Amino acid sequence: QVQLAESGGGLVQAGESLRLLCRASGDIVPVNVMGWYRQTPGKERELVAEFNLQYSIDYADSVKGRFTISRDNTKDTVSLQMNNLKPEDTAVYFCYYHTYYGIHPGPEYWGQGTQVTVSA
Repeated sequence: QVQLAESGGGLVQAGESLRLLCRASGDIVPVNVMGWYRQTPGKERELVAEFNLQYSIDYADSVKGRFTISRDNTKDTVSLQMNNLKPEDTAVYFCYYHTYYGIHPGPEYWGQGTQVTVSA
């Protein structure tokens, strides 16, 4: 089992910034996919940014140039710096961790979610 602890959500005005932090603990493996997704009521959960298996980063088009994902493998953390926030960024943000055993996918884990609200 992997546990994901998120922090850093909140209420901000448009144009302001927030930083989300996710710390993984438990059965951490060297090969994994880790990142952030978000969800609004009535919509499917969507990718925001993640480190993929090739150790490169995938960003949603809507956040490119505004959001930056980073990770610290020594602390098993992934952060999401969100700048120039817009009302349409309002959502519950979820940390995501996908275990891989070599090239074979293992269990997926989700954090409990943290609310980000951006007022106009």
